[in-house]
Amino acid sequence: MKFDWNDIPLLLKLAESGNMAQTARDLDLVTSTVSRRVAAAEQALGIRLFIRDHAGYQPTAGGKVLLSHADTIVDRVQTMLLESKEEAQDVSGAVNITAIDVLLSHWLVRHVPGLLAEHPRLELNLIGDFRELSFTRREADLAIRLNRPTADAALRMRKIGKLGFAVYGAENFSGAARKEWPHLPWLSFPDEMSKLAEMQWLAKIGPAQKIRLTSISMIARACEAGVGIALLPCVAGDRLNLIRLQEEPESQRELWLLSHKDAGQVARFRAVSEWLGEKAEQDAALLAGT
Repeated sequence: MKFDWNDIPLLLKLAESGNMAQTARDLDLVTSTVSRRVAAAEQALGIRLFIRDHAGYQPTAGGKVLLSHADTIVDRVQTMLLESKEEAQDVSGAVNITAIDVLLSHWLVRHVPGLLAEHPRLELNLIGDFRELSFTRREADLAIRLNRPTADAALRMRKIGKLGFAVYGAENFSGAARKEWPHLPWLSFPDEMSKLAEMQWLAKIGPAQKIRLTSISMIARACEAGVGIALLPCVAGDRLNLIRLQEEPESQRELWLLSHKDAGQVARFRAVSEWLGEKAEQDAALLAGT
């Protein structure tokens, strides 16, 4: 029996979900078909690809090796198909850009009309997201992140600037000295996001009272309402009805532009990537908070 290359997406989907019924639903198949195709793949390869435990279907050691190569194969096929289309050299179609929500809403959106005027056939999707998405699996086309990302075989990255943070408050907190900060109410993320650099900085302040919110935009709005003070990106804080409680930025994070390594071969990705770099350079002082 020969291995059926059409089974690669199915095996990847099963490894991702760990659930045969879910895999069947995702691929519009019946569960028995998924089970039969997994068994056929294992027979063709002569190895066990999955074992079932309390958490679901888990790849074996051999399965992990095959799946790591399978990811690359799927990625290369998708690139081949994308580049072979006539529109690959036309600045048109969808481009997904992901970044933290406040960077999109308080900085990037005001540049979008100019880009669309130049390339009216573009379809931009701006996605506010903290997660490090996989470029091998094409979960994003372009991403702006606040730290140098972990290794991804399909990833291309370049530093495009810095994002400054400062402490802000509404009028009722005007003039609050740094020594008073621990005694003031602070707006922060939930404790489960404690690994974020901003949360680690706040832990050193040791506030007696914290009000927890799930996004920077929510924190900024609550800050504007006078609920408490907050460490915010200057690009947002300086544009809202807030008072910066210090003259210079409290901290700065590097801004990294991420893309698939083959993005430069596709006109729409290349155009939007260049546009992002140009706008970050143009607004360097605004983004850095200086």
